[in-house]
Amino acid sequence: MDVLITGTTGMVGKSVLKECINDKRVKNIYLINRLPVNLKSPKISEFIISDFLKVGEVKKKIKNCDACFHCMGITSFGQNSEYYYRVTYEMTKAITDLVYSINSNSIMTYVSGEGTSTKENSKIPWANVKGKAENYILNRGLKDAYMIRLGLLIPGDGIRAKTKLYDLFYTLMRPFYPLMKLFPTITTSSKLGLAMINSFYYPLSDKFLDNRKINKLSQLHLNK
Repeated sequence: MDVLITGTTGMVGKSVLKECINDKRVKNIYLINRLPVNLKSPKISEFIISDFLKVGEVKKKIKNCDACFHCMGITSFGQNSEYYYRVTYEMTKAITDLVYSINSNSIMTYVSGEGTSTKENSKIPWANVKGKAENYILNRGLKDAYMIRLGLLIPGDGIRAKTKLYDLFYTLMRPFYPLMKLFPTITTSSKLGLAMINSFYYPLSDKFLDNRKINKLSQLHLNK
């Protein structure tokens, strides 16, 4: 499988990337970032672009894409609404169009969040923008697509959050990780990465995956 991953300089994207590097089912990894991820692997081809709305410019450099793991995103807290819309919806639209143009028979997973509104009628603005992005991916015509309604994620393998407030939270909670991992409503960086890879091999009728479903999906390949 050849995969395209966005947002690998962030905690979620880097988690997925590391799992893809270690998984023998993944042959080639194409990264689209604004800054270098600084991880080395013969699987990786990285493209640095400053404007994701021009992401189509890298199309000729990507030989194939069986799956796109779209992990790029920003918090809505303290963000200008226009900038949040641009990053969350417009850039997602550009990435989706790129994937479709490379291989319409590919799948796409999008890291959204709990509380996202696909009806786009929430009183919370970010929930509507996320919902709009989800709807575009689901209706673009790809072979399959899954919306990752991510809740609390426990990072592993030295991965840290870029946002200082989140990083402080994880630092304070680290002693409780062993206990937290016992809860089915909490997932880990490894399980998230495995679930995304497994989504290509084990199609699901449910297109909206919360932490419980992520945990179950991450285990499917172990039962085969």
